Amino acid sequence: MVVPTPFVERTLASVANAFKQNSILVSCTKGILNDTLETPHEILLRVLPSSFHSRLAYLSGPSFASEVVKGLPTLVTIAAHEETVAARVQQLLSTHRFRCYRTTDVTGVELGGALKNVLAIACGISDGLNMGNNARAALITRGLNEITRLAVALGSNPLTLGGLAGMGDLVLTCTGDLSRNRTVGLRLGQGEKLQNIQAGMHGAVAEGVLTSKSAYNLSRKLRVECPIIEGIYKVIHEGADAITVVQESMSRELKPEIDHSLVAATTPVPAL
Repeated sequence: MVVPTPFVERTLASVANAFKQNSILVSCTKGILNDTLETPHEILLRVLPSSFHSRLAYLSGPSFASEVVKGLPTLVTIAAHEETVAARVQQLLSTHRFRCYRTTDVTGVELGGALKNVLAIACGISDGLNMGNNARAALITRGLNEITRLAVALGSNPLTLGGLAGMGDLVLTCTGDLSRNRTVGLRLGQGEKLQNIQAGMHGAVAEGVLTSKSAYNLSRKLRVECPIIEGIYKVIHEGADAITVVQESMSRELKPEIDHSLVAATTPVPAL
């Protein structure tokens, strides 16, 4: 399943009867609904019969589709609550040019895939304003910290966000020229209006625009401080000046780099 998050429920309603008893549904959708703050997994649990819940899997990681189609080497993560399901999908999809790893941390994988789009817009804006390589590296690093703290607050293992579905996808989306979300940010930083940018995308979707609102509301709900996510929300949805937002973020109270709640949340995990 590869559809924008707002259309997951409608799409499933139209094809649910086609699922066979032993089918496995693999979702490649990355996002969070604005109104309910549901991830694709939570939407699927609500819409599909409970008998199908154990056969849901999620694919995420650094994987521009155009490069996958060309057969260029790509590594991704398969997540499923049932490890046997994750292993089955891993086996079915892996080739000598498309390697899959597996995990049971569905929440971590989904949040990494959704929130990296928001950070990609931030990096694009930074590049569009010619803020330099240092700023981009800082956005990626501290952005990963925000994603990780949100994921941990929802029960994820922070190590998941250091893998392909977290750091891997974040680096690709924040630096790759094929990234739609980075492109939107780049054009915003160069002074274009969001409405004009979206109108010229010819149907392509930059999930980070909608997800920035969900990410901001999620951080407030969980009471997790996320200055980068908050800043992007203000720029996109409140029309805030990006340079002013950066100055405000840089002027915040000084604090330690390592969040000890993340250290406490890290538990040994078996090799898969």
